[in-house]
Amino acid sequence: MNARIPRKCVLVGAGQVGMACAYSLVIQNLVDDLLLVDLNRERVEGEVMDLLHGIPFVAPTNIHAGTMADGAGADLVIITAGANQKPGESRLDLVQRNTEIFKNLIPDVVKYCPGAVILIVTNPVDIMTYVSLKVSGLPPSMVFGSGTVLDTARFRYLLAQKFHLDPRSIHGHIIGEHGDSEVPVWSKVNVAGMPLFQDGELSGGEPEEFRHIFDQVKNAAYEIIKRKGATSYAIGLAVSHIVEAILRDQNRIMTVSTLIENFGGIENVCLSLPSVVSRCGVNRVLNLDLSHRETQQLKQSATILQETIGKINFG
Repeated sequence: MNARIPRKCVLVGAGQVGMACAYSLVIQNLVDDLLLVDLNRERVEGEVMDLLHGIPFVAPTNIHAGTMADGAGADLVIITAGANQKPGESRLDLVQRNTEIFKNLIPDVVKYCPGAVILIVTNPVDIMTYVSLKVSGLPPSMVFGSGTVLDTARFRYLLAQKFHLDPRSIHGHIIGEHGDSEVPVWSKVNVAGMPLFQDGELSGGEPEEFRHIFDQVKNAAYEIIKRKGATSYAIGLAVSHIVEAILRDQNRIMTVSTLIENFGGIENVCLSLPSVVSRCGVNRVLNLDLSHRETQQLKQSATILQETIGKINFG
């Protein structure tokens, strides 16, 4: 009987988001070898020590601090490194600051971890995914972002609260930008296969009670940042959800951010649509049938992202 090949993951960035991801990966036994990389070596060594002291309570995981050069043989590289979003600042305000960081980081990832799938979590995630693709030269299937996976979870949670149901029984998606122009797909929301709106989507748009739910989804990060400085736990769980689909080759459908080359006239931009995630990364984007209103909203979201991409200095 052949021994199972260890699952090796490199996580770049040991801030609040990075460590929430690391903790979630470890307690769910999703990786066998976890390398943490951060410019603050002393801090990341302390984080590693803290995680290792909890190993007797979970399945054994080899956790260590190092540099990208120690990442040889990695199956997956998760990038959370970047400047923090400040109160009142949009995700798109972070673009150029994080682009400069990625122009130095991504070449090292490709050099030391050839063959690894690259998962971008750093905000603004759609833009940083596009930047990573351009800098890396890798195929789009191997470089994608966490996208609206968390937004979709928030959407399902809030709808479940309204209907007093388990969120896992609510099916719906947030698509487009992970940010202010994201789009709720009301026409496809269903409870155990039963559509929320019997006519697909109400002609006047969502009623006030549902509009309030979407506003909560869209503004969630701002509200959390205002109160505690950063989001961490939920995105950590969202990332582990994506990692599980990759390392266990699950072909799971998720709203990750990937390069869109031809979807209803949208092209050359990274944004979120329901996509199939497996060991090879994103192996296909689903042909989601949207209402006319949703299609127009998605195109507007793509335009906003494309305008931002056009302002980036790649030099």
